[in-house]
Amino acid sequence: MANLNKVMLIGRLTRDPEIKTFSNGGKVANIGFAVNNRRKNQQSGQWEEVPVWVDLKAFNRETGRKLADLVEKYLRKGQQAYVEGHLVLEEWAGKEDGKKQSKMVVYVDEVEFLGRREEGPGGSPEAEEPAPAGKSKKSGGGDGMDEVPF
Repeated sequence: MANLNKVMLIGRLTRDPEIKTFSNGGKVANIGFAVNNRRKNQQSGQWEEVPVWVDLKAFNRETGRKLADLVEKYLRKGQQAYVEGHLVLEEWAGKEDGKKQSKMVVYVDEVEFLGRREEGPGGSPEAEEPAPAGKSKKSGGGDGMDEVPF
């Protein structure tokens, strides 16, 4: 039986990433993310955007991929990003009552920063944000997006 656990999203950060550093040197960026689904309003007949809120986690990996560092450095609330990842069901016991709790989270495997920065330090415009943060291939599409070095 085949299995596939892959998520691809384009959306916006709903808050600045929350960074946690562990005693062993590991790091995770907790990201609030929103994507829109479209549906037809049955009463008005008009199409409307329906937001879906998703929790993402980007880790610094032992293999050299430092996604948490990249997210911390480049992404802020309101910025748009393309994310590839996989679903993970996180489970824990509640602090107050000890009841089992769970939620579905997307663990980020790749991230591309979309859009431009408004202004850099000193008020001067900066170049576009780097695009393929988790990939090492050239975009080749003439979109002017630069790579983030690893």
